[in-house]
Amino acid sequence: MTIYGYARVSTEDQHLDLQIDALKEAGCRNIYTDLGVSAVAKRRKGLEALLRVLEHGDTLVIWKIDRAFRNLRQAIELVETFEMRGIAFRSITDQIDTTTAHGRLVYQITSAMAEFERNLISERTRAGMKAAKLRGKHIGRPYALTDKQISDIRLRLSNDPTLTITALAQEFEVCTHTISRTLNRKILKPHQ
Repeated sequence: MTIYGYARVSTEDQHLDLQIDALKEAGCRNIYTDLGVSAVAKRRKGLEALLRVLEHGDTLVIWKIDRAFRNLRQAIELVETFEMRGIAFRSITDQIDTTTAHGRLVYQITSAMAEFERNLISERTRAGMKAAKLRGKHIGRPYALTDKQISDIRLRLSNDPTLTITALAQEFEVCTHTISRTLNRKILKPHQ
């Protein structure tokens, strides 16, 4: 009957110290971690390794619900699996202990709220990106070529019918697909 802990932060700039200290105080002898791993990542090596070692009678302790689960569905499925395997689950911050009916109810409500919060953040992010796009801002990876380089390429192609896309791609150190795609892109004027 071992008490295991799990801690996760989304970026490598964040620190696990707060979570690890709380897990140790909760009696965790073994703590598994994921550093710089998003909650929505499909693979979390630390969590996967922990799930493999949990046995009947063990307890999994986390600092907060959103540290361990991607969404409500995954949380409910895992806790149901824990229940069937005789594994207890506790969340320190959310004050959840699934060995009690009250703890299971609080767990389900908290998981739903955590998923709701992630969905709100996602909606706000998409709305912000859409607004930025409407203002003419580029969203995504930076372009491989600057607007000045694109203008230069267009001018050179119109003045030299023997110039090939392949030659331009080699000169600008990009692939031919980038040159072709670039020729279809509008050059954006700075927004005033």
